[in-house]
Amino acid sequence: MNASAIMLRFSRFQTFGILGIILLGALFAAPNFFSDETRGKFPGFLPKSTINLGLDLQGGSYLLLDVNTEKVIDDRLRGFLSDIRREMRPSRASGRERIRIDNLSFNPETDIVTLRLQNEADVAQATERVRELTRGGLALGQRNYNLNSDGLEIRLSLTEEAAQRFAAEAVKDSIEVVRRRIDPAGNKEVSITPQGTNRIVVQVPGDDDPEALKAIINRTGQLSFHRHDPSVDVSDAIAGVLPPGRIYVPYTEAEGPGGLVLFEDAEVSGDMVIDASMSQNVDGGGFQINFSFDSRGALRFGAYTRDNIGSLFAIVLDNEIISSPVIQSAITGGSGRITGSFTAQEAADTALLIRSGALPAELQTVEQRSVGPDLGRDSIEAGTKALIIGFLAVIVYMVISYGRFGIYADIALIANVVLIAGLLSLFGSTLTLPGIAGIVLTIGMAVDANVLIFERIREELRGGKDPIRAAEVGYEKARSAIFDANITTFLAALIMFQLGAGPVRGFAITLAIGVVTSVFTAYVLTRVFAGGYLLGKRPSAMTL
Repeated sequence: MNASAIMLRFSRFQTFGILGIILLGALFAAPNFFSDETRGKFPGFLPKSTINLGLDLQGGSYLLLDVNTEKVIDDRLRGFLSDIRREMRPSRASGRERIRIDNLSFNPETDIVTLRLQNEADVAQATERVRELTRGGLALGQRNYNLNSDGLEIRLSLTEEAAQRFAAEAVKDSIEVVRRRIDPAGNKEVSITPQGTNRIVVQVPGDDDPEALKAIINRTGQLSFHRHDPSVDVSDAIAGVLPPGRIYVPYTEAEGPGGLVLFEDAEVSGDMVIDASMSQNVDGGGFQINFSFDSRGALRFGAYTRDNIGSLFAIVLDNEIISSPVIQSAITGGSGRITGSFTAQEAADTALLIRSGALPAELQTVEQRSVGPDLGRDSIEAGTKALIIGFLAVIVYMVISYGRFGIYADIALIANVVLIAGLLSLFGSTLTLPGIAGIVLTIGMAVDANVLIFERIREELRGGKDPIRAAEVGYEKARSAIFDANITTFLAALIMFQLGAGPVRGFAITLAIGVVTSVFTAYVLTRVFAGGYLLGKRPSAMTL
């Protein structure tokens, strides 16, 4: 084998593999040229997903949501009730003495938690224990809570600065939870932005059903695991007769009528769940929800199931019992499953709800509507024409400038666009004007790579090398420059995707995909064509 032909020589297996990748890209891009009705008739093994168009190209749904920040403050203070109760009545293993409580309450009108003790001698110790509860997560010089004592009473309230900060955090966290629910893959270019101090604007491209969008967003997603109290009669609970620390929770409609009396304090809370997914029910028909805990949740869940074998354990989502299994054995692996009368869609939606996390505050819809594209149809058509004209101009220029090799570059350029379309369709990505800009940029980068390669080959031909050796050296010398430039561009796209949102992410996605496909087509595919021609014909001279 001529040493100078190694880089240009491809085995039959390699050639078919490269062409197979191009055909696969065309297969995934093809559904974009068919209607929804036609795609629905495709055989199951054929891809059906298409590129979604963004709000600026086709419109979508618009929601204006109000974040109930007042309830955030109430919930944060109410959360101290169970924590204070535990601190005053510690387990024997802790070695601390129990402090007797006369009353523990929260006043929602004044936002004050009041702890009344039985013995004045315990006030100092109780105050210190409550103070310890309020010290978590404080920055230097920051104070979140006011703590005062008067006689047998200890009062706890939020500082004004902390209330404002927690309200702002609730809006910010709500935006992230909503984003995870309606765009878990991060590729739909959903626009979610704050408006004022307590409102969120949600715009979803291609979605013309605001009601369905509200159904996904407005579920609180609060998951908790509670101990059942069989000593309380359900009829009494329904009538409102409940002992302190107990709640009556109904079953979901799918689980059937009735409900259970549960201990109000959750044994394990939803913030300890780190993942959830849907799968077939391993015990029979239907579907189940698999979940896993963090280390704290795994310890609590394992300890409780070990100590309560044979008891009912209620799994509550948004104040409804979605499952109430009997504990058969200790579950110490940090994971479990929820079985019930779930359809595939219900199981998938519930898993997504659990995985995305609970909303920190209730969201109320202030305004909803379907919106048209931001740009006029004439502007979109003009932009499309400009893209086509520019693309054709590049193709003509490459043929005029580089002849046969220019044709190879043009074929690679078309293959590049096909691969980009196929990958965007595979991922179900949303295309907006910034995304189109990313595609145009990668097309330019692909042409630049070919120009760099062909100019290197010209230099070698002028130096007296034969065509095969000139092509070999040209591809070899251009390789480092092409790869270095594209690697840095790819890293920049990853950073934009991680730190950006909406249109910035759309641009980053198309840019990252385009970098990969342009390197493949410009450096590999054109080399296949060039090697096939040069090694097959072995011309003694070549004009480039």
